Amino acid sequence: MHKSGFVNIIGNPNVGKSTLMNALVGEKMSIITSKPQTTRHRILGLRSDDNYQIVFSDSPGIIEKPLYGMQEAMNKFAFSSFEDADVILFVTDIFEKYTGEEAVIHALNQTEVLKILIINKIDLDKEDKADAIANIWQERVGFQDTFFISAEQKLNTEQLVERVVGYLPESEAYYPKDQLSDKPERFFAAEIIREKILLLYKQEVPYSCEVIVHRFKEEEKNGQPLLKIYADIYVDRKSQKPIIIGKGGEAIKKLGITARASLEAFFEQHVYLDLNVKIKENWRNDERTLKHFGYENG
Repeated sequence: MHKSGFVNIIGNPNVGKSTLMNALVGEKMSIITSKPQTTRHRILGLRSDDNYQIVFSDSPGIIEKPLYGMQEAMNKFAFSSFEDADVILFVTDIFEKYTGEEAVIHALNQTEVLKILIINKIDLDKEDKADAIANIWQERVGFQDTFFISAEQKLNTEQLVERVVGYLPESEAYYPKDQLSDKPERFFAAEIIREKILLLYKQEVPYSCEVIVHRFKEEEKNGQPLLKIYADIYVDRKSQKPIIIGKGGEAIKKLGITARASLEAFFEQHVYLDLNVKIKENWRNDERTLKHFGYENG
């Protein structure tokens, strides 16, 4: 008997959804930083065995009051997760506060999809609050199961996979067993670069950036494979371009060195990286640009 199904990971920004996704898939599918709203797109990560295939989906955290068209599109990606899942993993943590009136709670109560409550960061639970938090959530939403995990420490994540497989329907695999994601390689290249922007730059600047890889080509140099990646970094305002570049080009040079190291680790080969900064004013509210940047499929 072979099982396959779609398992969608949802929750607020910064509760560890992307860390959990990477732990469950066993590969780095989603970028991770301590900053909220790191994930912007819905990303599928595949975990396959002889007897099952789990199609995990990491969605952007739900934003209660979106300020930009981009954030509205991110919410569409997130709420679409309620429509096409066989299992929903709702992720919260021991620190998160809810009023009970949030849109995500309403959506959880409306859906008939099987729901598992995930309490994350239990490695940091010094006051043994996890059980009480789980009880509060069970009163709010009728979860079929509850799991206490540490996504960062990979505590109980393999047990969670075993439990999820038990809930999956009998089905053939949806994707080839050796495939890890539905996204092309250039998507992950852009995400790795954007991750470094989030880590290296401060305040609003990283949130105003989008990375588009416009050329992705494998070549050979001195008999060795070389991956050439050409990427444009789009900023929201003219004043942000010199910040990305830095004095004498120092900031973008540091960005390039840091990003190239992660790209080489991800693709397991030498990488030539070319970065350019372009200005597209107010792109986060421009419908045509958002569509070009891949935000139209919410």
